[in-house]
Formats: sequence, C-alpha cells, structure tokens
Amino acid sequence: MFDEIMRKFEDSPSQQAVIRLLLERGFSVNDEGRVVSGGIEIPNTGIAREIGVDRRVVDATTDAILADGQLRRIFQNISAIASLMDLAPVLDLTVLTVEVVDADEPGIVATVTGLLAENDVSIRQTISEDPEFTDDPVLYVVTDAELDGKLITEIRDLPFVRRLSIE
Repeated sequence: MFDEIMRKFEDSPSQQAVIRLLLERGFSVNDEGRVVSGGIEIPNTGIAREIGVDRRVVDATTDAILADGQLRRIFQNISAIASLMDLAPVLDLTVLTVEVVDADEPGIVATVTGLLAENDVSIRQTISEDPEFTDDPVLYVVTDAELDGKLITEIRDLPFVRRLSIE
C-alpha cells in the first residue's frame, strides 16, 4: 500500500515527503484540506518547515489527497497513537527495538513478546510498524524491566532478527 501511495506522487519528491510525514505522525486530512491530529489543525507552514518544503507543496498534497477516493479514505481515517518510547528515559522504561529481515514473516511479534513473557518481563507497549506503510518496519517493545544478557542474546539470535538495540 505504501508503495502504491508513493507512486501516485512519483513526479514530486516534495509531495512524497509530505505523504511520508503524514503517515509517520498519523496526521489526517479533513474535508477542508487541513492537516489535523484529532480535531487540532496543524499549520501547513509548520509541516513545510519540518520537512524543508514550501507551504504550497503541503496545500497541493492535501488537494491531491482529497481528489483521490482511495487516498481520501486513508488520510481521513488515519490516527496517531500515544507512544511511551520518548518517555522511556523519564519513566525508567526499557525500549527494545527489533529490526527484521522480512517484516511480512508471520509470528514476529508473538515470538518476541512470548520470549519476554516466558522471562517474566512485563510489556507496557508494543508498536509494530506496518510493512505496507513503512520502507523498513521495526518492532518496538517498551518494558518496565531491564533485560538480562541471556534474554537479549536469545532474541538477537532469532532467525528473523537483523538488528537489535536497547535503550
């Protein structure tokens, strides 16, 4: 799906940057063509400044979204979720980041969370990026415990794990 959306903007890398930001942040586009998070409008100038494009690029992108039935359905129904990842250092939480070889492989989340459960590690939050909307999707697991070396090695040695990091 991500590739299909990006192809619709293949002639404009700047508009692709807008699309990528909207998807990454879970921003919607309302009927008036305004970018919103819930009911809060996000100024187009702020979006443009964030990704280094002109405000008119954001306007043109939201117009294109509203003009395309499929894009309209996607971007009028997308929403953001609160993440504990940025709060982890403040709340003394651990963030396990799992980069995988093939995100379409079934059982990745179940295997990782199962290993954590078997080791009595409580999970506060999991965020699994969708391979349809992200080039290199990642699994994030936020726990309220430090992970011991044996468990880290066990997860790292799973056949689907490309890279593992802990913060």
